[in-house]
Amino acid sequence: MKKIAFFIFILFSFLGYSQKKALQAQLITESISIDGKLNEPAWQNAPIASDFVMYQPDNGKPIPENQKTEVKVLYNNDAIYVGVMMYDNEPNKILKEISQRDNFGTADIFGVFINGFNDGQQSFEFFVSAADVQGDCIMTDVNGEDYSWDAVWISKAAMTDNGWIVEIKIPYAALRFSDEDKQTWGINFFREIKRERKKYTWNLIDTKLGTFTQQNGLLEGIENIKPPTRLFLMPYASYYLNAADHQKTYATIKGGMDIKYGINDAFTLDAILIPDFGQTKYDDQILNLGPFEQQFNENRSFFTEGTDLFNKGNMFYSRRIGGRPSTEPTLNDHEEIIEEVQNVNLINALKISGRTKKGLGVGILNAITEKTFTTIKDTISGETRREVVEPLTNYNVLVLDQRFRKNSSITLINTNVTRNGDFRDANVTGLAWDLNTKANTYNLSGNVKYSMINDTEDKNGVFSTLSFAETSGNYRYSLGSDFVSKDFDPNDLGINFYTNYYNFYGNGNYRILNPTKLFNSFKIDYDMYLELNKDSGKVQENKISSEVNITTIKNNYYGLGVVFYPLQSNDYYEPRAENRYVIIPRKIETWGSISTNYNKKFALDLNPSIIFTDEAGRMAYGVDIGPRYRFNDKLLLTYTFSFNRKNNNKGYIDSIDEDNNESTPETIIFANRNVITYSNTLSGKYALNSAMTLNLAVRQYWSYAENKEDLELLPDGTLTPYPQYTENKNSSFYSWNTDLSYSWWFAPGSQLSILYRNNASNFERIIDKDFKHNVSALLNNEALKHIFSISVKYFIDYNAVKNKVRKRA
Repeated sequence: MKKIAFFIFILFSFLGYSQKKALQAQLITESISIDGKLNEPAWQNAPIASDFVMYQPDNGKPIPENQKTEVKVLYNNDAIYVGVMMYDNEPNKILKEISQRDNFGTADIFGVFINGFNDGQQSFEFFVSAADVQGDCIMTDVNGEDYSWDAVWISKAAMTDNGWIVEIKIPYAALRFSDEDKQTWGINFFREIKRERKKYTWNLIDTKLGTFTQQNGLLEGIENIKPPTRLFLMPYASYYLNAADHQKTYATIKGGMDIKYGINDAFTLDAILIPDFGQTKYDDQILNLGPFEQQFNENRSFFTEGTDLFNKGNMFYSRRIGGRPSTEPTLNDHEEIIEEVQNVNLINALKISGRTKKGLGVGILNAITEKTFTTIKDTISGETRREVVEPLTNYNVLVLDQRFRKNSSITLINTNVTRNGDFRDANVTGLAWDLNTKANTYNLSGNVKYSMINDTEDKNGVFSTLSFAETSGNYRYSLGSDFVSKDFDPNDLGINFYTNYYNFYGNGNYRILNPTKLFNSFKIDYDMYLELNKDSGKVQENKISSEVNITTIKNNYYGLGVVFYPLQSNDYYEPRAENRYVIIPRKIETWGSISTNYNKKFALDLNPSIIFTDEAGRMAYGVDIGPRYRFNDKLLLTYTFSFNRKNNNKGYIDSIDEDNNESTPETIIFANRNVITYSNTLSGKYALNSAMTLNLAVRQYWSYAENKEDLELLPDGTLTPYPQYTENKNSSFYSWNTDLSYSWWFAPGSQLSILYRNNASNFERIIDKDFKHNVSALLNNEALKHIFSISVKYFIDYNAVKNKVRKRA
């Protein structure tokens, strides 16, 4: 009888948790001071949202009574207000590391998730840490949390004898909702107790389902509010002082403005006039020995903020805009480039994005870059000339994304690059789909893309992919296949390296949904992949892999993986020649990963790996070691040492076309080489308070490839000694970067940034194996370039200005 009663209790508890909770918002006329005290009378009478349940790790478990959370919501004609009391039976143990915005470090967190259309498609998430640090993002099931989105809102966190309090004001200009008289919003509240690594939500987020945004509760009672005019101006001014040994010190002053305008309740226009990206993070350059360019992260806020629509179909690589020129200059005999262009200047850019209440998302991005020249010198006469390496160019992206049934979408994407004059133009069109069953248990996704290139020789190509997956429960799986034609080329505004193949792949995995006596989380994956060249049918890639990822009860992470390449593969890209390939031997790779609990002052990340091949002496191994120490809530230092070594690596170094006869294949030279890489990175943060931080980022990198024997690539993909080649093709690249910055958010949305940066790099054919020398050679006035900059950005809200003017009148 007791067992039956217990079963009924569990059943009704689950049913209660699975239903959407509702909270009534209360209208106010009095002013609310955002001071973390909740002492205004309106807070005392507002309805309470409580009874939080665990999201992770023990999904569905009620929050303990001594850690209960109570949330209240008020609203007026300008904003909604959220007041939260988070009880804690051990308030002295609440973690509250001060960090930068959107990076909470080791601190307790409260969050509110708002979907003004209550359509289950996306949520605007606002977080406040126990250290009074803000974070915000846009959340979609497809792209997860996008923290590049920033809104302007006000919050205050305060500690009490019983826990901590958060008070939040979110202006309506930071949200999206309809113009209906009576509003019903999707809403959820989130709390993380960091020392226990436990996350709770007000409305249950059932982890058995493959969705997050559809499991919000309801916020009711908001009536007769109107979406405000969303017009924000962000003027800025910057000062740069540049110094280097080989050039005269010079200063530049820049000024411009970013504009954000809400066209209606759904769509927003973002524009940058006279852009300035001088304080963006430096790129982690490497010694690139492969056939493809190095892909860099996007660090420019305009191209990262709110770009989830533009990432549909994986067709947009924003670093193309304002990147390296698309052409190389034509050099005559005895000529050399004396002014090489690293980046093309961006003139301006704008984007329009948003989604209607019927689920249609529209994204338009347009950017224009300036006509760019390089300078060429005749080494005999001394005369110079200029040649265009990039004409005036227009970049455009159009996305139409129709969502339906709250969890599925079909998307049309087009990217277009038009260059002035007789330069290359490109157009790529894609259709993508992401279809989920009503219960979010199965998924069918894929896309078809078609590229058209107009150049000296026009070419068209196709890329298509299709996959099916089970997306819920303990056991999940996926199956898929891709087809890519030889002439598919999206690289004018996208990035894609591999073409002319078809593949098949599959995955099966098992995970626990609730903790056990040993693990907070446990997942095991099994993957298979086979890729075949479309013309020859030869294997281009193949692997069978398995990995285990575990988080223990003490919140230490462990991972282990094994990747087996059972067949010889044929690399059609490394030879850099049409229809040529090199045979890659069978191999086995294993890796491990350890990350200890970041809650502790000292933590360690360790990632070793090793690769064996069935070719004698050919192997690779490496390790990343990353200790970190949190001295107190203000100071954190993280250091990472990385080492990688490849023994008897085989790679391309040159091509020889001795008789200049098209009917005779060129001689392709490879090298048997050892490739060794070292890097050291140090990052530090000292927070003066939640609005001011000092940040340090240092990176030293050195990699060299020492050729031991020159080889000729034969038509059958094998390599044979080629002793007659005598040119030195060793490679050594070393670099140094330092950023020391100060950031002060002196008003909502307004920031003062001060940056000192130095950097140096060098590429040589002569390898000096003295590690100390390769570092010290860059740390002198002859090598280092220095930049000191100050930038001020001020946020102006049209509504605030309008209200002030009215009050004065």
